[in-house]
Amino acid sequence: MRRVPLRPGRWAPLCAALLLAASCGTADGESGEGPVPGAPTGVTADAGTAISVHVMWNAADSGVHAYEVYRGPTKVGEVPAAQHMVDVTRLKPSTPYVFTVRARSADGRLGPPSREVRARTPAYVAADHVAPSRPGRVTGKVVDGRAVQLSWAAARDDRGVRSYAIQRAGVKIHAVGGAQTATVVTGLRPGTRYAFTVRAQDAAGNLSPASTPVRLTTPGADDRRGTAPTGFDVVSRHTAGSYYLDLAWDPPTVDGVITEYQIRLDGDTDSSLVWGGTPPSGRAHHSLYAGRQAGRVHRVRLRARLPDGTWGGFSAERTVTTGR
Repeated sequence: MRRVPLRPGRWAPLCAALLLAASCGTADGESGEGPVPGAPTGVTADAGTAISVHVMWNAADSGVHAYEVYRGPTKVGEVPAAQHMVDVTRLKPSTPYVFTVRARSADGRLGPPSREVRARTPAYVAADHVAPSRPGRVTGKVVDGRAVQLSWAAARDDRGVRSYAIQRAGVKIHAVGGAQTATVVTGLRPGTRYAFTVRAQDAAGNLSPASTPVRLTTPGADDRRGTAPTGFDVVSRHTAGSYYLDLAWDPPTVDGVITEYQIRLDGDTDSSLVWGGTPPSGRAHHSLYAGRQAGRVHRVRLRARLPDGTWGGFSAERTVTTGR
């Protein structure tokens, strides 16, 4: 048998490609540190209107940095790890959809998809400007220190109720289909008093007036430790003849998204900071105007409005002098 000599460099590209394929991981693999996140559980999908579906899920295991929501094979949403629901919009009326959710680690690796959930958007209802009636009396009972069960009498609508929104402090925190008149709300804190209301929505997106509130207190004690911003720091800055206080902090880790903070300056409530868009997932920053005089001493601290509508604990108080 005749030997065929290998020409130098002829096989180098192929060898390099094979070595690269053998050494590289994928976004779905175990190439990073630690295991990939598990699949989210308890995924539900409810068509709230003719062009939107509300998708919810339970938290996956530890190591989650964000969740990605898919409509079929297409990614249609991404939320931080603390958020467990999203409204998928710009859909078509009278159309079936399939959704899955995947957890992503901080280094970009995706865990396995959740089980598929299906929802069908209703037909579009033109020129419907009549909102559903107010849902009937809401009742509730405490499940444990972190969950309550709510039920209510059905609302009425001339073309049918498509969904119900459960609200705390005027903020939607849960949703169920229009045929459902009971649900369990989780992610609460022990030893805390809550007021819940329910609103009905039709296929055209019209919202009913809020129901009368039901007030419940979860059992247990809550000293609010763990709900305060951490790493709080304040420095003075001089710009164009004026002094500013530059604030920086790490948001508390809670089950949900924080969109509002209350800032206390020298013992008084100075301002309420509300994020207009997506809140920062990492360290937060804000600046306060502190006048034009140097040498003024200020005391500053802040707290977050938690996803359950209550205020968390205050951060450590910092003292800063303008011009120093």
